[in-house]
Amino acid sequence: MNLQNYFPILLFVLVATGIGGALLAAGRVLGPHRPYDEKLSPYECGFEAFGDSRMKVDIRYYLIAILFIMFDLEIAFLFPWAVANGVIGMVGFWSVLVFLGILTVGFLYEWKKGALDWE
Repeated sequence: MNLQNYFPILLFVLVATGIGGALLAAGRVLGPHRPYDEKLSPYECGFEAFGDSRMKVDIRYYLIAILFIMFDLEIAFLFPWAVANGVIGMVGFWSVLVFLGILTVGFLYEWKKGALDWE
């Protein structure tokens, strides 16, 4: 393994970091900075902050978020299959049908258990 093969990657990272830093610095130096009381006041949906920002959040919110991410990522696995569908043949077709079957069973289980109900 030759480290010279990685030099273009290092150069790309350094140039990207330099450009990003230069743009942030230029915005900080050249941008307008006119603070006033209303602009510096805390904002929470148009109201003054109420309660502690570390208050407990209902666990169902996290459950819905995790389920969304899980099913969203599983659906994302279907795109490479759709592109390679002609190449992988019937074995790939049946493999994806098994995958979708497992996905459907998991979805129906979550639905039956009430994990998708907010109340």
